Amino acid sequence: MSVTARVERFCTRFGLRIPILLAPMAGACPPSLSIAVAQAGGMGACGALLMGPEAILDWARTVRSATNGAFQMNLWIPDPPPVRDPAREAALRDFLGGWGPAVPAEAGDAAPPDFAAQCEALLQAAPAVVSSIMGVYPADFVARLKQRGIAWWATASTVAEAREAEAAGADVIVAQGMEAGGHRGAFEAGRAEAAMVGLMALLPAVADAVRVPVVATGGIADGRGVAAALALGASAVQVGTGFLRCPEARIPAPWADALAATPPEGTAVTRAFSGRAGRGIATAYVKAAAAPEAPPPAPYPVQRGLTQAMRDAATKAGDIDRMQAWAGQSAMLARAEPAAELARTLWEDARRLLA
Repeated sequence: MSVTARVERFCTRFGLRIPILLAPMAGACPPSLSIAVAQAGGMGACGALLMGPEAILDWARTVRSATNGAFQMNLWIPDPPPVRDPAREAALRDFLGGWGPAVPAEAGDAAPPDFAAQCEALLQAAPAVVSSIMGVYPADFVARLKQRGIAWWATASTVAEAREAEAAGADVIVAQGMEAGGHRGAFEAGRAEAAMVGLMALLPAVADAVRVPVVATGGIADGRGVAAALALGASAVQVGTGFLRCPEARIPAPWADALAATPPEGTAVTRAFSGRAGRGIATAYVKAAAAPEAPPPAPYPVQRGLTQAMRDAATKAGDIDRMQAWAGQSAMLARAEPAAELARTLWEDARRLLA
């Protein structure tokens, strides 16, 4: 099948005019950003990890009030309960106290919203797509999605994960290269750094391994990246960091400004913010947390709870060196322009290259 036919089939199936999708980024996907991308003919997205049921429904209502475009809503598949280590957490609290406010012992008790309740809210919100990361949804939830005509897109960071997701009923595989900003989608938390595969190697391998359509994500921020991904077998591309400098993203100005000055080697995969491996700007805190003398991070979500006070203080102060500033390796390509205009430009530039 030609690239054009593959893209057109995908867009027709999901009600899109362009194969440009917003990546679901927890904490950085306000309705305004999805509305703009959807109005351009692409697909909006919500990273719902930290949202309770009512917040999920409110987000969907807000987007639908401004556009009839498609959007996806994404959840993490929960990890097993974390193994707690009081001595290790005490050392972490002391370390983090040097980067922000004192950290109380109970900070590590923070827990994410109830996953089952979030799943029920997704069914009620009924987006065009429900996507997953960090694993596959339970079989009964997948069946309920399909009964309601909701597609399931599964994020995979290896070929083995892609095959597992397809066997579990995924309608689309989102192939996530190691270049991607934010959390890595490894099904096994402990293997996130060990199984680092770049998108240009991962994408054709996944496209050859599965029968369902493949969406490419990770390090795509201009028309060249879009064209390359489509030529290598993708039916569409998902862009995260590339949209973060758009005004509709509403991220703190120091983060947006830092993206423009961050080369590929200026990012790092770290567990220092959440306990799960994610790629962000290699700030002073990230480097200090990786030093041999620094205490190792606690598992997710304990580490996330322990770092909450520091992250909040950094955002309030506009201090990029302590801020949780996720960034993919193509951060410098991100443009500070309206999201709808950027989405259209990405596709127009890619079409010229593919022609």
